[in-house]
Amino acid sequence: MLVFVLNKHENPLMPASPAKARHLIDNGQAVVVRRTPFTIQLLHGSSGYKQDVALGIDAGYSTVGFSAVTTDKELIAGELELRNDVKRLLEKRKAYRRTRRSCKWYREPRFDNRGRHDGWLAPSIQHKLDSHIRLIEKLKKILPITRTIAEVASFDTQKMQNPEISGIEYQQGELQGYEVREYLLEKWRRKCAYCGKKDVPLEIEHIVPRSRGGSDRVSNLTIACRECNQTKGNHTAEEFGHPQIQAKAEKSLKATAFMNIVRSKMVDLLNCDQTYGYITKHDRIELNLPKSHATGAFVIAGGNGQVWSTHQVINKQVRRQNRSLYKANFLKGGKLKRNTVKEVKGFKRFDKVKYGDKECFIHGLRSSGYFNLRTITGGRIGASVSSRRLKLLERAKGIMQEVCAIPPHPCGRGLLAR
Repeated sequence: MLVFVLNKHENPLMPASPAKARHLIDNGQAVVVRRTPFTIQLLHGSSGYKQDVALGIDAGYSTVGFSAVTTDKELIAGELELRNDVKRLLEKRKAYRRTRRSCKWYREPRFDNRGRHDGWLAPSIQHKLDSHIRLIEKLKKILPITRTIAEVASFDTQKMQNPEISGIEYQQGELQGYEVREYLLEKWRRKCAYCGKKDVPLEIEHIVPRSRGGSDRVSNLTIACRECNQTKGNHTAEEFGHPQIQAKAEKSLKATAFMNIVRSKMVDLLNCDQTYGYITKHDRIELNLPKSHATGAFVIAGGNGQVWSTHQVINKQVRRQNRSLYKANFLKGGKLKRNTVKEVKGFKRFDKVKYGDKECFIHGLRSSGYFNLRTITGGRIGASVSSRRLKLLERAKGIMQEVCAIPPHPCGRGLLAR
C-alpha cells in the first residue's frame, strides 16, 4: 500500500512507495504523523508536484465506499461503517430527560419555546450527512484531490412498491379508501399471521419492532392475536420462527428515502460532481467487478483500467464516550461511576493495541486492568487480557481503522475478507 505524504505546511502531496518513505524517515527528512493510513510529513521543502486525483464516494445507509484514482492507478480504497444506534440512544436520552423533568413540576414548561431553522434535518439523518462530509474532508487532508464525484440516485418509493402506479394514484397513496386496521385485516385474511387463529381479537403488530429500527409503514405491519404478540416480544418475525411473514411483507424503503436526502444535501454542500446508480452498475458489469461499496466508488471515480490498490482501509464508527456521564468533576465532589469507566492504566475503550503479534481493539474495560480484546469486525481475541501485555498503537477518536489486504478474485479486483 502507498504511503501518504504531507509537506512541511501539512498540505497533501502525491503518495510515495514504502521504500521511499522508509528512506526519508531513516535520513531524518520526514516524520510519521499517522499510523492508519500510514502518513508521513516532510521536514524540508518539496517541488509540490501533483497529478489530477478523482475521489469517488459510494454513499450508503450503513456503509460508505471511497476510492481515489489517477489516470494510471488507484491510490486508496476502503469502506466506512456508520453507526446505527443514534436513534435508539436519542430515544433513551429523551426518556431520561422526561423522567428527570417530571420531578421538577414547579418549573415553567419549555417544550413550546423552540423552533426549527430552515434546512433542519432529523438527528439521525444529520449524523449520516455529517459522517459523509467528514470522511471526504479527511481524505482531502492526505491526498491532493482535484475532483469529487458522488452517486446520486432518485428513488420513486411508490413506484418501487407498485410498478403499475400512475396518475392520480400517486396522490391517493396505498391506503386510499382504507383505514389501516381494515387494510391489514383484509390483507392477512382476518386471521393471526403467526398461528392462523380466526374469530379472536386481533392486534396490529410490527414485523420488525420499532425498537429494532422498524417503521410504521404498512409494509412493516401485520395482524396477530394477543398471545402471539406477547410471546414474540422484541423479536423480528424471522427470529420468531416465521420467515415467510417477512417475505410476504414488502421491503422497507426507509433506507432508500433516507439516502435520497443525504445524497442530495451532500452534493449541494460540497458542490461536487454527481453520477447515477444505473451508470455505476453498467460500468461495474462492463469491467467485470464484484459488487461492493469500494468497487462502486472505484467506478464512480472514473476507474476503468487503472492498477487497483492491493489493500483497503476499513473504518468503523464508534462512540466517543465523551459525555458528562463518563467524566467526573472531582473539584465539585464528583465520583466516577463504576459502570462508566473511561480510562484504565492509560487505555481507553476502542484504542488500537498490540497483543503479542496481533493488532486488535479494546472492546471492554475493567478497573482491575484486564480487558476484552476484539478485531475490528468483532472477532474475539481475548476475553480477559492484562494491560501489562498490551502496547498502545492508536488512540480512539470516534473511529476504528485497519488496513486489510485484498485476497485475489477471479474477476480481477479482490474482495475484502471479513
